[in-house]
Amino acid sequence: MIIGYVRVSSQEQNLDLQLEAMRQAGCDKVYEDKASGVSRDRPGLHLALEVLREGDTLVVWKLDRLGRTVKQLVSFVTWFEENGIHLRSLTDAIDTTTPSGRFFFHIMASLSQMERELLLERTRAGLNAARVRGRLGGRKRKMTEQKLRSAQKLLAAGTPPKEVANHLGISIPTLYRWLPGAASGSLAKPSEMTNLT
Repeated sequence: MIIGYVRVSSQEQNLDLQLEAMRQAGCDKVYEDKASGVSRDRPGLHLALEVLREGDTLVVWKLDRLGRTVKQLVSFVTWFEENGIHLRSLTDAIDTTTPSGRFFFHIMASLSQMERELLLERTRAGLNAARVRGRLGGRKRKMTEQKLRSAQKLLAAGTPPKEVANHLGISIPTLYRWLPGAASGSLAKPSEMTNLT
């Protein structure tokens, strides 16, 4: 089947030109939306995607009718390729039933791969930069230096470890991890404690 999808950005705009192009392209069905390209509320597009099957072709007037960002387009093109669906963009002269159109699929897939790798690279660079500044990844530590000193004082005054943990808003295992002697009553001196950075 040849499925057409048309979209205009506002209620005032007219779909006639796109609808005529879909008729000339031989579309069996045409779905339409009057919504911004970045809007997630595009029921016509959702219906078009639901009816597409392997071997079918989705026809659009222009690629920007399908998605407004490269990321959106790459996502659609990747999904089409994975499901054996062809794409024709009439004004962009893209037709993935042809060798040059399939080349377009591969370019879009390469862009998607490059985007993932760049994101991974930026994440690694950010973590390394944070490490150099003395910051560690992950959740913020629950046991601060101030809580550590308070815990030592409370335990030294005879407060049970469970009450100390509740008072500081930490778990008993966290208390024992930072103050190994808390369970036995033989606390380490502050100078022997692990650095909290």
